[in-house]
Amino acid sequence: MSEKIWANSGDSHLVEPEDIWQTSMPSRLADRMPRSVKDPDGQWETIYVDGQQWRRRMPRPGTIGVPVGFDPDTQEHAPGANDPDLRLKDLDQEGVWGEVIYPSLGIWAHNIGDPHLLREGSRALNDWAIAFQNHSSRYVCAAAVPLLDIDDAVAEVQRTAGLGIHIAFFPTKEPFGRPPFQSAEWEPLWSAMEEASMVVGFHIGVEPHTPDKRTAVIHRGPGGALLNFGENTFGVQRCTMQMIASGVLDRHPNLKVLNSEGGATWGPLIADRLDEAYRAHGAAVQPRLSKLPSEYLYSQVYATFQHDRSAIPTHTAMGWRNVMWGSDYPHHEGTYPHTQKVLHELFDDIGPEASHRIRIGAFCDLFPHVPPIPGA
Repeated sequence: MSEKIWANSGDSHLVEPEDIWQTSMPSRLADRMPRSVKDPDGQWETIYVDGQQWRRRMPRPGTIGVPVGFDPDTQEHAPGANDPDLRLKDLDQEGVWGEVIYPSLGIWAHNIGDPHLLREGSRALNDWAIAFQNHSSRYVCAAAVPLLDIDDAVAEVQRTAGLGIHIAFFPTKEPFGRPPFQSAEWEPLWSAMEEASMVVGFHIGVEPHTPDKRTAVIHRGPGGALLNFGENTFGVQRCTMQMIASGVLDRHPNLKVLNSEGGATWGPLIADRLDEAYRAHGAAVQPRLSKLPSEYLYSQVYATFQHDRSAIPTHTAMGWRNVMWGSDYPHHEGTYPHTQKVLHELFDDIGPEASHRIRIGAFCDLFPHVPPIPGA
């Protein structure tokens, strides 16, 4: 533990200012954008989005995975949660160099059903993220894409790419009323993203909630918390299969997919299952692909993990070179403020080539514009 280990993060987050939309949009629109209200006792949070609301229990300090002193309202345990200069101090302390940065409150915007509101809200969120990213070449902020209208989506991808954005984030299920991601209707968006060299970023846990669902949980009772967390990972697996099976990655060989926070061990399993289906049930397969499904996963699909011990053998023993570490900073289930301990536990006993690839190299494949880690 005496030597600092450096890594890039394929999964981190911003914590948006509470007034992010009030300062950038007319009040009649801003009041309908996502906002969080904590109960006075700090135990529950209510998320309001465009006339809908969801309740969820807040993390409790001192429980497993939640540091003592954690304040979910102020993020005091992570000073750089929404301050770009303080964030660099946190990253240097933790040994994190470049990082992909998704929104936090902004992910709830996928529950909006008004295309105009979503377009304007996404634009305001992206403008704030771009200004944040401009503070350091180490930041890779993800753009919000207004998915309710394909023309709006394409236009915002092109606009943000022109302003220096290199990744757009997607929910792990299409918005209400929109066709599944394997549908041909999305083809102009994939073309625009490939042309802009923009990565498709699927992040777990950001799928839209049904309008009649007033809590952000699925399972209750014995084992409910573990079931909810475990099933969270299924979304990125489904999206990966959609992108491969529908031929999106075949038609767009330069398009890359990053699956964040859903672990990585599932990759070879998905590759094997799709290959088996392609061989055994070829008569029913449409469209025909120019390669086996596994070849697209191994060449165009990436996945991040935080603590998973099984993720490293996925690379070293199963050959998936696109496994990437991520910190999930500043969220409470991430590695802050004990990132060095986590990195040493994961990488001290593996070879230097594999260690470098997972900590640094896979990230650099997707974001070569980020300057190299000094001395790494």
